[in-house]
Amino acid sequence: MCRNIRTLHNYEPHATSEEVHAAALQYVRKVSGSTKPSKANEDAFEAAVHEIAHITQHLLDSLVTHAPAKHRDEEAAKARASAAVRFGTA
Repeated sequence: MCRNIRTLHNYEPHATSEEVHAAALQYVRKVSGSTKPSKANEDAFEAAVHEIAHITQHLLDSLVTHAPAKHRDEEAAKARASAAVRFGTA
């Protein structure tokens, strides 16, 4: 499940709210042990995702770095090339 949590700090363009929400959702799924909560736990699950997304955005807004920002397209291309070598795909 956690493979979908990506580094969100120090990228251009900055992480979108959708990316932050997706990372929060994956975190809550991992911690709770379920990808879809029961009806009884649905409100708690959604509240946790919302709160974690909110605090994650605050964290990203507060972090400081002197390193140059990475470019999303370049990093995605590197990841695709690495996967092609690793899994032997064209």
